[in-house]
This record gives sequence, C-alpha cells and structure tokens, in this order.
Amino acid sequence: MANQAVKIDGVWQILRIAGWCFVVLLLLLPAVAMQFTSEVDWSVGDFIVMGAVLGTVGFTTEFLVRQSGSTAYRIGAVVAMATAFLTIWVNLAVGMIGDDNPYNLLFGGVLLVAVGGSILANFKAAGMGWTMFVTAVLQAALAAGGITTDFRGAMFSLAFALPWLLAAGLFRRAATD
Repeated sequence: MANQAVKIDGVWQILRIAGWCFVVLLLLLPAVAMQFTSEVDWSVGDFIVMGAVLGTVGFTTEFLVRQSGSTAYRIGAVVAMATAFLTIWVNLAVGMIGDDNPYNLLFGGVLLVAVGGSILANFKAAGMGWTMFVTAVLQAALAAGGITTDFRGAMFSLAFALPWLLAAGLFRRAATD
C-alpha cells in the first residue's frame, strides 16, 4: 500500500513539473510570436500582469493539491484553478460579454465567491464542493443576464459553468471517499 502511495505522489510530482513548464511556455508564446508578426504586441506590463496571474494560479493550485491526498480532490482543484485562470484571461483579452463592456467586471464576483467560499470551507472537500456549485450557479446567472447584451458571449460564458460543476462533483466525490 505504501508503494502505491509513492507511485501516486511520483505522478503528481511529474504533473507538477509539467504544469510549471506549461506556465513558462504560455509566457514564452507571445514573446516568440512578437518576433514574427505585428499582430501580437505585448508590453512589458502585459508580461508582468500575465506572469503574476499565472504565478498566482500556479501557487494556488500547488496549495490546493496539497490539501488532500484524494485524487478526486486534486483533480477538482486543478479544474477549478484552470477555470479561474481562463475566466481572468478571457476577461483581460476580450471580455466574456463583449469587448470593453463593464458587465464583464461582474465575473470578478464569480472568482470572489470561489475564493471566499473556499476559505470559509477551510478547503475541506465537502465545503469546496458546495462552493464550486454556487460558483457555477453564479456563472450561469451572470451569463443569462448578459444575453441581451451579447448572445454569443453569454453562451460562451454559460459554458464556463460546466467546469465549475465538474469541480463541484469532484470535490463532492472526494468528500464521500
């Protein structure tokens, strides 16, 4: 049994290294693209902001993955953090509901619910499950509210409720294991 735990931890160590390599790759892509096209034009500030976002997501993912030995919990944490990252990235790039629409600021509330609920749940699986469920409901509600402004953007935003629900289910599974 102890040998199996070592193997699982070894897999997570490999995934951890792969995750940080992916972060570096994401930061290198625009730098390389800028050498070949004027379509990509990042400033130093853009790299700093994206580096801060990626670093925060990476370290938070590391923290969450270490909260439990449950594979379901760990995958739920990765899904939740990937969804949080994509929410930030999309809103910084073009916005969920139309470009430069102040409505997009409301999606920061989705992230605040995810973070605040996780803290209130003390990062325990059952509480994390409920938090991700409420986060998914809020995401869907905001998407529905944006339909009159930008139907396509609202449908895109609605799709973001699905990974929040997946994370909720994974945390719920971890709580019952």
